[in-house]
Amino acid sequence: MEKREILGAIERIIEEAKTAVFATVDAEQRPHTRWMTPALLRGREGAVFAVAYRTSQKVTQVRSNPRVQWIFQSPALDRITVVEGRVNIVDNPSIRSEVLEVVGPRLRAFWKMYGDERDLLVLETVIERAQYYLPMKGIKETVSFA
Repeated sequence: MEKREILGAIERIIEEAKTAVFATVDAEQRPHTRWMTPALLRGREGAVFAVAYRTSQKVTQVRSNPRVQWIFQSPALDRITVVEGRVNIVDNPSIRSEVLEVVGPRLRAFWKMYGDERDLLVLETVIERAQYYLPMKGIKETVSFA
């Protein structure tokens, strides 16, 4: 499997599931996982994008340790992709708008809890490695992005 193929697999899972699990590590080295709404952006291959409020714990954790992991799984759990990478925290209105154009409609609960999109930062996970699983077929493939 090549980079392009695994990115296509991730994109298809995001289209179906709309969410993924995002894992960080805090300053005390404790793991934290949460559901997030990710996006892949055209013209920005090799990265996963999401938004977070600048005062959120996940932003604090990423500032302390930018190494993260994403788990993308199809609703039937027959396709799973685990992505490892490093997060860049992006505070750029143009990129924020680009990400919100893709994920904004899927953030209904998020908008109820929070309000002002100017307080959002973009979390850009630069993919270093991805593992693709087809558990029902016993298939596991690893792709390095480095």
